[in-house]
Amino acid sequence: MYTPALENLRIVMVETSHPGNIGSAARAMKVMGIKDLRLVSPRKPFSQETFALASGANDIIEQAKIVPTLQDALADCQIVIGASARSERTLQWPQMDARECGTFVAEHLPQQQKIALVFGRERTGLTNEELDHCNTLVHIPMAFDFLSLNIAMAIQVLTYECSTAVRMATPTEAGIADADEALASGEAMEGFYTHLEQSMIDTRFLDPENPRLLMRRMRRLFGRAGVTVSEMNILRGMLAAFAGRKFRERS
Repeated sequence: MYTPALENLRIVMVETSHPGNIGSAARAMKVMGIKDLRLVSPRKPFSQETFALASGANDIIEQAKIVPTLQDALADCQIVIGASARSERTLQWPQMDARECGTFVAEHLPQQQKIALVFGRERTGLTNEELDHCNTLVHIPMAFDFLSLNIAMAIQVLTYECSTAVRMATPTEAGIADADEALASGEAMEGFYTHLEQSMIDTRFLDPENPRLLMRRMRRLFGRAGVTVSEMNILRGMLAAFAGRKFRERS
C-alpha cells in the first residue's frame, strides 16, 4: 500500500564497497515502499551484480543520487539516524532499537520532516566524525554469540519497522507544522556549527590547537535539542551580536 509519508524517509549508504549490496538495499527499500536512496562515495556504484540483486528495483538504483560527502547527502534532512552496532565510544549518543526507531519515524514523518537513516561501511560502519551528523543512533538487537548482519539485511529490518509503524500510525490533524517551527535542516545546522566554532575560537573559549571533544559535545547537545528554524535564527543572531560586541570593545 502506497504511503505518501514514506517519501520523506531517505536511506544513505556511506562508501559501500560491494555494488551487490547496493542492489540488495534497493530491493529491500522497494518492497517497503521507500524510494529515496543516497550513495556517499561508493567504491564501485553499479555493476551487473547490482541490477541482478535489485530484482526489479532498478528504478531505485537509477534514481539514486551519488554525492561526495555525508554532509551533502543530509543537507535537506531535519532528522538523522545513524545505524551502529558499536557501543565502545568515547562519547555516548542517544540510542534506540529497531522497533523504537520505527515508532520514532512514524511520529515525525507526518510532520513533513525529512528523515535519513544512515548506514556505514560493510566492515567498519560509521566513524565518530560521521556520527557527529546524527541526532540519534539505532541498533538491531541480535543474539550475543552472532553479531554479523549484512548491510542490506540491516536496511531491510529497519525499513520494515519504519514502514510498518508509519502504516499503522493513527492519522492526526496536526498537518504541516508552521514553517518557523519546523526543525532546521542539516545544511542550516552545519552552518550554525561552523559559526559557533569560529565564535568560540574568537573568544578563546576553544583552542583550535587542542579542541578535545568540545565541538562533538556541542553537536550532541544541539542535536538532542531539535532546533527549529525560528530558534536557529535566534542562535545565529546571538552569535552575530556577540561578535559585534567583541569588535566594539576592541575598537
